[in-house]
Amino acid sequence: MLKKEDNERLCLTSKGTPMGEVFRRYWIPAILSEEVPEPDSPQIRLKLLGEDLVAFRDSEGKVAILDAYCPHRRAHLFWGRNEQCGIRCTYHGWKFNRDGECVDMPNEPSDSNFKQKVHLTSYPTWEKNGIVWTYMGPKEEQPNLPDYEWLRAPITHFQVSKTYEGCNWLQALEGGIDTSHSSFAHNNNIQDKNSLRNRATNPKLEVDKTDYGFRYVGIRDLQDDGNYVRAYQFIMPSQQMRGQMLKWQDGSQEDYPTIRGHIWVPIDDESVWVWNFKYTSEPSIPLDPDFSLQQEIAFGRGPDDVLPGFRLKRNPSNDYLIDREVQRTKTFTGIEGINTQDYALQETMEKPFTDRTKERLGTADLAIIAARQLLLEATRDVENGKAPKGIHPETSRNVRACDAFLPKGIDWREGLKENMTAKYQLIKSN
Repeated sequence: MLKKEDNERLCLTSKGTPMGEVFRRYWIPAILSEEVPEPDSPQIRLKLLGEDLVAFRDSEGKVAILDAYCPHRRAHLFWGRNEQCGIRCTYHGWKFNRDGECVDMPNEPSDSNFKQKVHLTSYPTWEKNGIVWTYMGPKEEQPNLPDYEWLRAPITHFQVSKTYEGCNWLQALEGGIDTSHSSFAHNNNIQDKNSLRNRATNPKLEVDKTDYGFRYVGIRDLQDDGNYVRAYQFIMPSQQMRGQMLKWQDGSQEDYPTIRGHIWVPIDDESVWVWNFKYTSEPSIPLDPDFSLQQEIAFGRGPDDVLPGFRLKRNPSNDYLIDREVQRTKTFTGIEGINTQDYALQETMEKPFTDRTKERLGTADLAIIAARQLLLEATRDVENGKAPKGIHPETSRNVRACDAFLPKGIDWREGLKENMTAKYQLIKSN
């Protein structure tokens, strides 16, 4: 359990809060490139870390992220005009460029220098692999650009999506890094006694802290068949990577050898953007679009599963379309979509965030405990003027995750060493 003050320290992310200041030391995903598809296309509203913002692609093709409210009378710039390398407020015509500089003030005298004294908050952006990233912290603390392996994968080998989740960011993240719940919440064939989820429901967790966060494994004992080991990476402040089985014991290959992951970015204290990425673990193998689409559908975020605003069709308003007969006879939850199953459990916890003073954690929760320790440590590091872990891209640029079978007696650190080392080395992101 956590003390009330530590729970609030981790969950609150607006400007000036301990965890909010941690997030503001990292580059974070802001929007998909497709949301502002071309120069001078309509701007969009967005909210990150409790701040109301607008994003637009200017006439030169550069993406800007600005404070949503005009500093004159606080009109929302969503109603503005995206024109000639700037956004113009339609209330009185004040215009701002992508750096937040006021470049025109047509309702003031032509000889006035007032516009030189007005500046709108703007955040730097960087675009890579269909994602517009932003940095919202102090300029003097701005780190180098991210260099995760999946950002070095060519676009032919990579896929990204995002979905809205209506809960605090931490309970979404903790659901993602929890490995034992897959035997229950994601058990979509309760009659198959030979499936991994049914054969070993209590994986043994081992956690190794690192200079970027930690790596951890869930080891499922399959008796005479050895161990099934799922090896993850947790990269500060809110990224998880996990593998997909390369080869089964009979030598066959399941679908594509891919590595998947999430980044959880707080919108405010009661909602979060869940970024979903996937790339092939072998640089010689492009990602098949049909395979990628089928996986998105299986996770519950296919084209027919997502409403405008990246919200799931199955949501609290319709009880996630739960089917009690399916729950009784076929799946553990009766809810379609692997991620939808997560959302049903996470979005319906206490509001505005779960009361961790009442919980009881066990050995299956070692990764969650480690994440909380590191995040609390990061809040205190930032308060004391130190850089939090994982801030430097070189600490995590060579890591990846994997799934594998290992014979009994083989330590995963040695047995999976090659599979947990990045292979995309030729294309650098910065």
